[in-house]
Amino acid sequence: MSDTTFTPRVFSGIQPSGDLHLGNYLGALKRFAEMQDTGTSETVYCMVDLHAITVWQDPAALRHSTRELCAGFIASGIDPEKSILINQSQVPEHAQLAWVLNCVARVGWMNRMTQFKDKAGKNAEKASLGLYAYPSLMAADILIYHATHVPVGEDQKQHLELTRDIATKFNHDYGVDFFPITEPVIEGTATRVMSLRDGSKKMSKSDPSDMSRINMSDDADTIAKKIRKAKTDPEPLPDSVEGLADRPEARNLVNIYAALANMTDEQVIAEYAGRQFGAFKPALADLAVAHMEPITTEMARLMDDTTEIDRILTQGAERARAITAPILRQTYDIIGMVPPVA
Repeated sequence: MSDTTFTPRVFSGIQPSGDLHLGNYLGALKRFAEMQDTGTSETVYCMVDLHAITVWQDPAALRHSTRELCAGFIASGIDPEKSILINQSQVPEHAQLAWVLNCVARVGWMNRMTQFKDKAGKNAEKASLGLYAYPSLMAADILIYHATHVPVGEDQKQHLELTRDIATKFNHDYGVDFFPITEPVIEGTATRVMSLRDGSKKMSKSDPSDMSRINMSDDADTIAKKIRKAKTDPEPLPDSVEGLADRPEARNLVNIYAALANMTDEQVIAEYAGRQFGAFKPALADLAVAHMEPITTEMARLMDDTTEIDRILTQGAERARAITAPILRQTYDIIGMVPPVA
């Protein structure tokens, strides 16, 4: 364990892949706003546009998706005055530290990364080098801020473990106590929001059925319609959470209700035990509309004229570089780079 005292700082990033949905909101954006408002840590939230280009992106679509994601952050409650809000490419120290960490990380470590295997599939030889080195850039995203905590979902735990390994090896190789061994922040209720058409599959923008997800751009009528038509089973809601174990669609709707209402699953079940979905779905629809409609409206306002978004990202980059530039200079000094003459 490090003896150095690091400033408590949370870092997290989301890839600007377009078409934000309820899973993105409940799994990340809502939680980010809550973490920002605890006041216990400095919070840095990032649109990881450099990660996005590990597979080819249409330039105009990438710019739109990055701004849309920023609008989603702000509409969800991220205050650019309280948190540092950036797109990754405006803070060059991310990529600069990534090269240093490429030289610390071992090929064997990278070969164990399951997400590369999942994404590259049988065409691994045709995948970009960037896709292979993605976890090293993710480590740099975290360590360039000396971030002490990172919210992680199930699919990113392995990457955070790699970040910890890289930080440990760097500190050991150079005999320093420089990079923190970042701690995971395990996500809570309804962070894994499932499809409204199949409770065994994660809600995803890639699902061909638009009825499978609630988009953050959906209007009130569309949100209500999708919840009314969400797949369920004929049984009433059980009198305990254990009764949801083999009922994926029922469990998903209870999870969504709990997350939107800031309740536990147990509290939702206590309120609706024995009720049919004919009674539960309208209550969930009303709750979802009340919660999501203001977010949709604010996102539309921000995207109507993106000047405000661009200004916020530029200011965020300036604040970020006040942290990242000194950390990169210290890293270069530790590894023996000759500095510029003042």
